[in-house]
Amino acid sequence: MEGTEQWKVQAEQVKVQMEQWLQLGLEFVHQIPPIQLYVGVGVLLLTTLLLLLTRLFKRRKSNTIVLGGLSGSGKTVLFYQLRDGSSHQGTVTSMEPNEGTFVLHSEISKKDKLKPVHLVDVPGHSRLRAKLDEFLPQAAGVVFVVDALDFLPNCRAASEYLYDILTNASVVKKKIPVLILCNKTDKVTAHTKEFINRQMEKEIDKLRVSRSAISAADIANDFTLGVPGKAFSFSQCHNKVAVGEASGLMGQVTEVEQFIRENVKP
Repeated sequence: MEGTEQWKVQAEQVKVQMEQWLQLGLEFVHQIPPIQLYVGVGVLLLTTLLLLLTRLFKRRKSNTIVLGGLSGSGKTVLFYQLRDGSSHQGTVTSMEPNEGTFVLHSEISKKDKLKPVHLVDVPGHSRLRAKLDEFLPQAAGVVFVVDALDFLPNCRAASEYLYDILTNASVVKKKIPVLILCNKTDKVTAHTKEFINRQMEKEIDKLRVSRSAISAADIANDFTLGVPGKAFSFSQCHNKVAVGEASGLMGQVTEVEQFIRENVKP
């Protein structure tokens, strides 16, 4: 009983103390000129808003890298090389996206310090290519894989696919970087990245001219490429476009790893 009474007394003392602090606070506020008070409140609200936006931006920073390209270009082999250092040579052409979130195989020793990468290998078959649209809006970067060994017969098809990526609304508006990765360059008869770069620029130059002549109602792309009256080059794109080399089967994936880490930071 005595303990209960003592608790009530303490509670009453705390209440009185809080009321005194509140009264002092109100008196202090009333002494501040209205203009200074409004400015102070405005600064406080603006600071709070900026902090919330900063945290929201950081939280939404993507760790998704999309692997795109024609069937047979070697995307799936690259996926497994990056994930666990194996080529999985027996893997058949993907009919569903391969997805995984992991630290790159070459970075296993630093996995506690690095941000895991969400890697998506999108099927290259034309009927399944629409799945790319599901992942591009959330991409931090796109790796477009080109078969450097069998490039010339597939140059136009690969260029059309790349054109669709480069004119995609998400890629343009968010300036998503793209790496054109020339795969299978370990083979003696493989084309160089410089040759592939030039040929794809020429092919895209033809594409943008032919597509701009089509009725606007028939154009599926969101943006056009290049500068009117000038030959197309990747340097004219709204986003950064780089060209690199790799050999998935031989485990030579340094350039794609560098691209991934540039765009998925720890």
